[in-house]
Amino acid sequence: MQDGLRCNPSLKAFTAWSGAIAGLMIILAGGMVPVGFFVPSISSPPILINLPGTWQVPSALLCALVAGPRAGVIAALAYLTLGLLHIPIFDGGGGLEYGATPGFGYLAGFIPAAWISGRLANQKGMDGLIPQTLSAVAGLFCLHIIGVSNLVIGHISQRWAFDLMEMIYSYSLGALPTQIVLCSAIGVISVLLRRLLLIE
Repeated sequence: MQDGLRCNPSLKAFTAWSGAIAGLMIILAGGMVPVGFFVPSISSPPILINLPGTWQVPSALLCALVAGPRAGVIAALAYLTLGLLHIPIFDGGGGLEYGATPGFGYLAGFIPAAWISGRLANQKGMDGLIPQTLSAVAGLFCLHIIGVSNLVIGHISQRWAFDLMEMIYSYSLGALPTQIVLCSAIGVISVLLRRLLLIE
């Protein structure tokens, strides 16, 4: 499939844009789905245990793993643009003023995270479960580095009156274990989708 895309630029562009549109839809849907799992019980119905976060970040990374870095970056840019144009898709709303919030660094981190994940995942020999999962983890850490950097800059410039360590825990450390586990799940989904779509 890759050779065919190299030979036909219009097919390559179509693939990137269709992947980006599908990725945007997945990111929007992922932001509405909380993370949780069912614990079976003998005497009662299964119990749902909610974990911190949603499927939004893994959805963004999945788009890049399957559709490539271009599609991932386009989907992330489209998501940010919609949110900054007062469409309430961010946690807590949307609008240009959202760019001044502590969490915006993490949203901005979607763009380089998608590029890194997609770039790594689409290298030769990276189509297995472990390489796909590690590609997602690399993007996840990139996203958190940018998010924490924004928190540190905001703390130094005194934009927010919150304790820095509390913000880092709230925005990064609290959600990171769940997100790493979800990277394994999207690694599995990515491998299945790549085989289904004949992506090498």
